[in-house]
Amino acid sequence: MCLAVPGRVLRTAEVDDTLMAEVDFGGVRKEVCLQYVPDAAVGEYVVVHVGFAIQRLDEKSAQQTLATFEKLGLLEEEFGDGFELAARQRDTAEGTDR
Repeated sequence: MCLAVPGRVLRTAEVDDTLMAEVDFGGVRKEVCLQYVPDAAVGEYVVVHVGFAIQRLDEKSAQQTLATFEKLGLLEEEFGDGFELAARQRDTAEGTDR
């Protein structure tokens, strides 16, 4: 399955004449193309599908979507062990257990 997943833009850069961003998906970081949403700024959330940011999203909606996907086990399917490890590290840092 290939989901459209919200993530937070950490940095942007022009790479080979293409606008790219490093995007954080709850601890998993991926390089994403911003050509479809070139006005996305650092700190904003974008919805990413197959490596392309396809729209901006407010933080509350992004967090709700990520929580729902995680609850359903879809993020582990999408990101594999890297997401689960990042989620556990986040929970440990926040003082919560799974």
